[in-house]
Amino acid sequence: MAVRATVSRFPADPDAQESSGLPWGLTVTPFASKDESGQSPVYGSEGNLLPRCENCYAYFNTYCELDQWAWNCSLCGTLNGLSSESIAKYSHSQACAEMKSSFIDLELPMEGSDEEMTQARPVYVAAVDLSSSEEFLELTRSALLAALEAVPPGALFGLVTFSHKIGLYDVQGAIPVVKNVFIPGETEGSLPIELEDVMPLCQFLAPVETFKENITSALETLRPTTSWERTAGAGQGLDGVLMGGRGFGTAMEALFNYLGSEYGNTFALARVFAFLSGPPDHGAGQLDTRRYGEQYASKGEDADRALLPEQTPFYKDLAAVAVQAGVCVDIFAITNEYTDLASLKFLSIESGGSLFLYSNTDESTLPQDMYRMLSRPYAFNCILRLRTSSEFKPGHFYGHFFPDPQYENVQHIICCDSYATYAYDFDFANAAGFSRHTSEQPILQIAFQYTVVVPPEELSNAELGSTRRGKHSLKRRLRIRTLQFGTAQNINELYDSVDPETVLSVLVHKVILASLEQGVREGRMLLQDWLVILTAQYNEAFKLVQYKNGNSVSSQIDVEFLQCPQLQRLPRLVFALLRNPLLRFHEEGVHPDYRIYLQCLFSALEPSSLHRAVYPLLMSYSTPDKQAYPRHSLSRAALITSGSPIFLLDAFTTIIVFYSSTADPSLPYPPPQDCLLRTTINQMKKDRSITSKLIFIRGGRDDATAFENYLIEEQDVDGSGLTSVMGFVSFVEDITQSVLEYMK
Repeated sequence: MAVRATVSRFPADPDAQESSGLPWGLTVTPFASKDESGQSPVYGSEGNLLPRCENCYAYFNTYCELDQWAWNCSLCGTLNGLSSESIAKYSHSQACAEMKSSFIDLELPMEGSDEEMTQARPVYVAAVDLSSSEEFLELTRSALLAALEAVPPGALFGLVTFSHKIGLYDVQGAIPVVKNVFIPGETEGSLPIELEDVMPLCQFLAPVETFKENITSALETLRPTTSWERTAGAGQGLDGVLMGGRGFGTAMEALFNYLGSEYGNTFALARVFAFLSGPPDHGAGQLDTRRYGEQYASKGEDADRALLPEQTPFYKDLAAVAVQAGVCVDIFAITNEYTDLASLKFLSIESGGSLFLYSNTDESTLPQDMYRMLSRPYAFNCILRLRTSSEFKPGHFYGHFFPDPQYENVQHIICCDSYATYAYDFDFANAAGFSRHTSEQPILQIAFQYTVVVPPEELSNAELGSTRRGKHSLKRRLRIRTLQFGTAQNINELYDSVDPETVLSVLVHKVILASLEQGVREGRMLLQDWLVILTAQYNEAFKLVQYKNGNSVSSQIDVEFLQCPQLQRLPRLVFALLRNPLLRFHEEGVHPDYRIYLQCLFSALEPSSLHRAVYPLLMSYSTPDKQAYPRHSLSRAALITSGSPIFLLDAFTTIIVFYSSTADPSLPYPPPQDCLLRTTINQMKKDRSITSKLIFIRGGRDDATAFENYLIEEQDVDGSGLTSVMGFVSFVEDITQSVLEYMK
């Protein structure tokens, strides 16, 4: 469980927080195997017996005062008695995880019979769009073949197709057999028959180990539905003109109901991989994609605002059905046409899944992403809870989850991998803040309850009786992290404790929320205003502004935070975020689906990865085996002045190796596999949640646009053109003027 705060020393009171101009919050990556310092939790058992405060329900931890009969809660100060079992246990304190560390992972007893606990076979279902092209299906086949290699032993696999009909595959016979059900074209229509009546679930879900070849054979039979088939099936054709035929919404609804009947029996978590080649346009959940295009010009609507909200609650409601059925949905949209991901995204983000967008089949990393996603460990049926000491409280919570309908600050996460990250911001509970006259310091506790499927080979020998051999087992665990923070005695201490990457994370969540509610323009204004206010507060705090006749003197304004190294990266990060497609205007050519994809990606990344995605790292090499400079600014000037022949740019989703046009022709191109440059690239790719696209470019020979687009610091240097396009120097001047206006 990695936890990073925007400031490592908390503001002392509301006035200190307000005058600093900084966001106050943290990010948490609950299923990360280690903390932010690389430390693993201390493992233990009997998590159900861990003492809890009778007032605030916090768990006993190393910051609590303990005597022979009782303990004081470190969060609220309540005195709690100890049970006789706990008294006996804590008399041998070094045997207990909770006495050794403030970061613990404890086993919990599972509810249900022993037999139920061992019926936890991982279930994977591929839902493939046949209203597509042969290229789309070829890519999907490759992805599913990669998935079959990555799924754990004992997994069950099902194959379903959708178009104007739903096809269920039985791969357990000598040859694959598909049974079809036609989807009614009406938006309110439902299937004439339940999928369970078409094919029993046990017949549909096949053990991968036994039927891998049959599944592969079934994938080879996938063919696009012809336009004739679709118009005839949809009953909407007119003289052979195609009028829809992608019944995605109805297919998903039927599939969740189908799987949900066996939730908790056949499986504890099912993952549905939905491969989509365009917008749903048939049956329930069909989307009107005419809202994207030139219609806005005639209606006078703001495209940056109108294309962000969902146009129907259908998929948000359907996500609740998936959650109830124990189903996690991953959406893979392989299309360059408008698909309205703003409506579809809820299926994935609320069920703990991922949303991927690939604009074409040629350069898609779908098979690699599929393999990577299934190869890493994940937890499911998770509950995340943050508690704080009484002086402060959680404000907003951000991330891919669904909130508990009954309890505050409790989030449910259906599926959570080791990269999934969530964010909180904090408010003071009262005007007094953290009293300077007491020894108590701010404390917070994060509790993460989760389930994992343990393969037979990971069970202890004692558990491997004859009845358990070959079966998966469920393990329920409780991971607890208790942290104590210092308070800043003055503004200098507060600024010196800033973590710029975590500040960026919290800001990204806030601007995404503002964009969704009020449009991209409002999100941009919020971000720029924040930097103006921070700069003004910093200048006030360090008394840098000189006044003449009541007016501040501009030459004295410090917009580079020269007196505070921890703040110096923030102007560049804000500038880069304003230049990112996440916040660029619709008229600049940002596709609304791509914007939604970035919202979903950025709002789940841990701070260091997000930093790369927003402000790429540019380094240079004198040869493929020798690094020249570890970091450059993103400008052509940096390239020229460095004199280096080779540049490596890491933008998280894309990694580019650029050979300058003046590079010595004897330098090997592309760089050989065993060189330092390749080792660096491989390490970058290994440590991230998605597959980065690797591009090699030779300056003067190849089209360098892909590389030059990342050199954002000098684009349109004079600030002319569209309002969101200006170079960094112009941006800083603009901020300076705004700060002067603000301080008048």
